[in-house]
Amino acid sequence: MKIVACNSNRPLAEAVAAALNLPLTKASVRRFADMEIFVEIHENVRGEDVFVVQSTAYPANDHLMELLITLDALRRASAKRITAVIPYFGYARQDRKSGSRTPISAKLVANLITEAGANRVLTMDLHAAQIQGFFDIPVDNLYAAPLYARDIQERYAGRNLMIVSPDVGGVVRARALAKRLDVDLAIIDKRREQAGVSEVMNVIGDVEGRDCILVDDIVDSGGTLCNAAAALIKEGARSASVYTTHGVLSGGAVARIASSPIEMMTITDSIIATEAVRLASNVRQVTIAPLLAEAMRRISDESSVSSLFD
Repeated sequence: MKIVACNSNRPLAEAVAAALNLPLTKASVRRFADMEIFVEIHENVRGEDVFVVQSTAYPANDHLMELLITLDALRRASAKRITAVIPYFGYARQDRKSGSRTPISAKLVANLITEAGANRVLTMDLHAAQIQGFFDIPVDNLYAAPLYARDIQERYAGRNLMIVSPDVGGVVRARALAKRLDVDLAIIDKRREQAGVSEVMNVIGDVEGRDCILVDDIVDSGGTLCNAAAALIKEGARSASVYTTHGVLSGGAVARIASSPIEMMTITDSIIATEAVRLASNVRQVTIAPLLAEAMRRISDESSVSSLFD
C-alpha cells in the first residue's frame, strides 16, 4: 500500500499517512515555465495498491489536471490498483442539466478520472449521491455525520438542540444527523432566483428557544447559511451554528460569516484552510484524516467500508 500526495491538500495527506503509519511515496508534481504540469513518481509502484490524495478545490482545473496526470503516471508504472482519494469532489454541483444547452460537468469529470487510470474512487459527502452512478468503477462515498455527531455531543452537551436543513434538498443529510443525536429537525424553505443569490422565505418547525445547528455539505459564498441563521434567530432560536463538510469559502465568504449571527461554523479539512479561515473567530476546522485513513486501510484489506457508519 502506497500513498501519493498531490498539491491541493498536502497537510491532509500527511495526516492520513501518519494515521496509517506509512511514509508518503516520493513523487514530484511540478510545472514547466508555461505552467504545464509534470508528474514523476520516484519509487517503484509496480504491483502496489496506490492511493492518490487530491481534492479538486480552487484552483479546481489545476488540481484536477494534477490528479489526472498522476493517475496516468501510476498506470504507466504498472501499479496493481489505483484509488483516487478525492475528499472534495469539484464540479459536483453540475450534476444535471440546469437549463438548455448546459453541460453535466460532474459526469465529464467522472469519465476523465476513469480514463486516466483510476480503478476506484474514495470521496466524502458528495453533493449529489447519484454522482456515484456517473462512474463505471466502484465509488466509496464517506459521510461526515458520525464525526459531527461526536463533536456536537462534546461541544453542545446539555443544550436544547435542533438540527436544521438549510434547504429541502439537504433534508436527508440533516435527518440522518438528527436521528444519530435523537433531536428534532427543522427545514428552511429557500427560494433561489438566480445562481449565487438565495432568499430565505420560511422556517418549517418550531425553533423558539432552541440551539439550532444547520447542516450542509458545501459552503461557498456563505449567503444561504447566513440568511438561514438570521431567519432562525428572527423566529426565536437561542443560537445558530453550522456544520458543513466542504469549506470552499470563496470571495468574501469568511467576512460575511464573521458578521452574521452564526455562533460557530465547523468545517472539515477536506479543503486546505486559507489564511482568512485560520484567523476567523467563528470558523473552525475538524480533521477527517482518521476517517479517510481507516477507509483506505479497509479498501486495501478488502474489508467492509460501509460498516464504518453502522
